[in-house]
Amino acid sequence: MHDIADLERRGLPGVFVASSEFADAAAAQMKALGITLAAVYVTHPIQDRTDEEMRALADGALDDIVAALSA
Repeated sequence: MHDIADLERRGLPGVFVASSEFADAAAAQMKALGITLAAVYVTHPIQDRTDEEMRALADGALDDIVAALSA
């Protein structure tokens, strides 16, 4: 999150990507930091997914990520 915020301060668009389990924690951290970042949440868990499953998850999130970057 700090990296995305740094990119935004430098004028480079960024998107925070995390699993849905962390949506509330991300919102709380953004509030504590006084920032609002574009975020895309994917299905949880991601920890034990195979490479193929991770590629499918990324492919499924790609349109949302591009849309957030383009907003």
